[in-house]
Amino acid sequence: MIRNVVLGRLREAPDEESARKDRERLQEALAGIAALDLPGLVDCRVGVDAGIREGGWSFAITNDFADVDAYRAYDADEEHGRHRQVLVEVSEQLARVQLEIT
Repeated sequence: MIRNVVLGRLREAPDEESARKDRERLQEALAGIAALDLPGLVDCRVGVDAGIREGGWSFAITNDFADVDAYRAYDADEEHGRHRQVLVEVSEQLARVQLEIT
């Protein structure tokens, strides 16, 4: 099994209206990723930081895939790519890792 983990930090917006729009776009992109129904996708979790501890990242995505091929199909999926592009646009930093779970 392959676990994909993505962490993101929202960019610093110039004003509250821009920050609000970025948060809305983030929520829409996360919902879109959570709604994907792709072969080999075993589990998907998305969410924004609960703010329990200072210094955390703004949001996280975890996906579990049956195998490497299923992950690669997700990575190349056009709809996933549209949501990923929004995340890139509203984030100042993104971190990704794929773990092999045995």
